[in-house]
Amino acid sequence: MKDYGPVRALHGVDLQVHRGEVFGFIGPNGAGKSTTIRCLLDLLRPTDGRVSVLGRSELSSHPEIRARIGYLPGELSMAGTRTARQHLVSLSQMRGGAGLDRIDVIAERFRLDLDRPFRGLSKGNKQKVGVVQAFMHEPELLILDEPTSGLDPLLQQEFLALAREANDAGATVFISSHILSEVEAVADRVAIIRSGVIIEVENVESLRSRAGQQVRLEFEMAPPLAGFTALPELDDVALDGATLTAVLRGSPDALLKEASRHTVVRWSAHDRNLEELFMDHYRQPPETP
Repeated sequence: MKDYGPVRALHGVDLQVHRGEVFGFIGPNGAGKSTTIRCLLDLLRPTDGRVSVLGRSELSSHPEIRARIGYLPGELSMAGTRTARQHLVSLSQMRGGAGLDRIDVIAERFRLDLDRPFRGLSKGNKQKVGVVQAFMHEPELLILDEPTSGLDPLLQQEFLALAREANDAGATVFISSHILSEVEAVADRVAIIRSGVIIEVENVESLRSRAGQQVRLEFEMAPPLAGFTALPELDDVALDGATLTAVLRGSPDALLKEASRHTVVRWSAHDRNLEELFMDHYRQPPETP
């Protein structure tokens, strides 16, 4: 639980991330993702409750634990005449030289000019510095808050490849984002946060299977809607002229039998993704914590 004066930002976040997994933390801006992360990193103290990271709480008193974490904040504060190289070398020196040999390697992958001063860097280039900063020392735990913000689509894919490589090498990855497709591409499990409350924690494959299929059938003439709304496998049934759309969860057998009573001109079906399932949650009124 975390309060800012009279405002309650987190209503009780109960999470356990397993060693070696990629854990997605998803929700829209303002849902409480960054506040949760700052509590994990001991940058904020929870109003009530306990946080343990790598077996320790209150990380500010355990610098050796901090050295095992790579952190990419949602907002990077970089200004002045210092260059990215100077900044990253300084971080490496603070860690006893850890990651010094990887600075140029990762920078090259992200087409980052290390010798330009911070004040001349765009948001996207500052984000690249943040990526190098988080990954360069091959941390045991990566905590990444909106990691692809400002990156173009090709570099977003490069970031996902880098995250997979880190996980393949044994790192635990905690990735917070409102871009659900990137979380879906790398995560093992996902937590959905809404208005400071965790509303679901589930395996990605299970979420995909629950998401169902979006179906669309065009008829020669508009069929009676009642025959389709009565099918328990269908949700969000709608009829626009002679075109019926619905979400199918389960076997299509009953739908096809009902549709065969009418003349079908065209049909299509596609698997729904995490984003569509996520929006299902957000169309429902929030529960009172």
